[in-house]
Amino acid sequence: MSETWKPVLSRSVVFRHDRVRGADLLILPERVVVLQGNAGSIVRLCDGARDVDAIVAELAGQHPGAPVADEVPAFLGRLRKEGWLK
Repeated sequence: MSETWKPVLSRSVVFRHDRVRGADLLILPERVVVLQGNAGSIVRLCDGARDVDAIVAELAGQHPGAPVADEVPAFLGRLRKEGWLK
């Protein structure tokens, strides 16, 4: 993963909050992924303007003491590997 990578959703992926389920979703062609826990708040920051360090810093400010420096880059890397982030 490049240090200057600025994650953004792939063109074929739509991020939505489903009020009925009370869950954040990634809507893909022929598939819906229900995001668990704070995953939606991470994906929401993937706007193509922030790099991974900026996303980690913002989340660390919102969740002091949480292991965001370890977990967020790994999570983003998994989404990138799936092709949901570019």
